[in-house]
Amino acid sequence: MATRTQFDTWYKKEDYWAIIIALGLILIGTIAFFSGTAKLLSTMAINIPGWSADFSKITGYLIGNWVGIAYLFGFFAIVFTGAGRILGHRSGNYFASFSVLFILSVIVSVLGSNKLLKDWQLETPLLALLVGMIISNTVRLPQWFQTGLRTEFYVKTGIVLMGATLPFTVIMQAGPLAILQATIVAVTTFAAIYFAATRLFGLDQRFGATLAAGGSICGVSASIAIGGACRAEKEHVSVSISMVIIWAVAMIFLLPVMAKALGLAPGPAGAWIGTSEFADAAGFAAAEAMGDERAVKTFTLMKVVGRDMFVGIWALLVAFLSVTRWENKTAEEASRVSASEIWRRFPKFIIGFFAASIFTTLVIAYLDPKLGATFTKEVIGPIKSLRGWTFTWTFLCIGLTTRLKELTSFGWKPLAAFAVGVIINVPLGYLLSNVLFVDYWLGVK
Repeated sequence: MATRTQFDTWYKKEDYWAIIIALGLILIGTIAFFSGTAKLLSTMAINIPGWSADFSKITGYLIGNWVGIAYLFGFFAIVFTGAGRILGHRSGNYFASFSVLFILSVIVSVLGSNKLLKDWQLETPLLALLVGMIISNTVRLPQWFQTGLRTEFYVKTGIVLMGATLPFTVIMQAGPLAILQATIVAVTTFAAIYFAATRLFGLDQRFGATLAAGGSICGVSASIAIGGACRAEKEHVSVSISMVIIWAVAMIFLLPVMAKALGLAPGPAGAWIGTSEFADAAGFAAAEAMGDERAVKTFTLMKVVGRDMFVGIWALLVAFLSVTRWENKTAEEASRVSASEIWRRFPKFIIGFFAASIFTTLVIAYLDPKLGATFTKEVIGPIKSLRGWTFTWTFLCIGLTTRLKELTSFGWKPLAAFAVGVIINVPLGYLLSNVLFVDYWLGVK
């Protein structure tokens, strides 16, 4: 009966709608390509050009491409608002909220393409984060505006689109190594935070497990999943999410700066970011700040293919520990924890990521080399651009939902426990990405 209920309500999950929207875009682009109307997708693939002091260049571009901008807004406003309605959000509020978010994204994209700001390393992702944080910490945002600030929804859609830009052959080659590196990092970081929280600072075991999951796997999603699996207090999950946000935002700035100061190549730098960042959205911002697509690719292979897949496994293990040891349950109750928990907690958007990669890889393999190159240019190229917009909305949402005052109201012990994990995670990530497995990450193109 429980399985039937879960199946009946699949459409109430963001993961599935992220897959539907992203794969739908990829399918539309592919059909348009084979029917000779590839411009259907490229029209709304708006890429703001670089500019310096001459603002007329950028205004000319915006005016000349107003149809594409309208298509870009119209498509995503309709699909996100429609999905939001099914997910339980008011359509009017979602549409209005996304409209404001879209306008802000155009503004920060224009500013982020300015040569001076680029020289200061303030490219679009970081600028979107900063603009969002400035607004959220100086202006009281109306309740209706909160409706469209769906960070997880936008980043999941972007990750599935990212799958279309990564050949499945590369994923298969990286898979074993990424999972090995992720295993080392996840186990070490989880143990460090858990023992620091419970042994050094005397926090509840379920609280410690929730903090450890947020720091070792995939941030906010892991905190929610593992907190639910071990029945942690609602406040514990909220504090864990706050810890993830604090450190994830800090690492957006610190990791790219350290990588550039150390002179790291884009591949190993992206893998380091994927190993040591605490949230997908923040990690993409940090990888984008490297200014090289290879950093984004290796980050994705390390974070999405490697670490994110651990959510279901950790949920099962933590649920079992909670039932058998932390909650003093009977053996019969403990036996009810089954492998189905892995599927229930597994981040479904990762399946969409793999599906997108397999689909585009097969299409390109089917075409002759010349036509395959054209497909890459006319379909994969626009998808990269659209992926970039989803990430810009993601970074804006992070900033617009981050209130510094609220993040400092939880006490010092959770912060200290999480800091122990950071102190161990960051050097370990560097060692794995830039020493032990550096040859592989250097080879990713």
